[in-house]
Amino acid sequence: MRFLLKYKFTLTGMIAGAIGGYLYYHFIGCGSGTCSITSQPLNSTLYGAAMGALILSGINNHQTETKDQNHE
Repeated sequence: MRFLLKYKFTLTGMIAGAIGGYLYYHFIGCGSGTCSITSQPLNSTLYGAAMGALILSGINNHQTETKDQNHE
């Protein structure tokens, strides 16, 4: 439970990114099949999950650093 609370932003970003990656594959995708990321649903889902996790964990780290600096 402590793990989920500690990484809630990262996990939320991962889930949202995975959904977004799959939706990108489904609605836009790659017609020719030669695109490395969007040619397969698994590839675009994993890429979206990674990007979502990186973005939201970066936002969370920035907020934590700002909060720590304000308390000094």
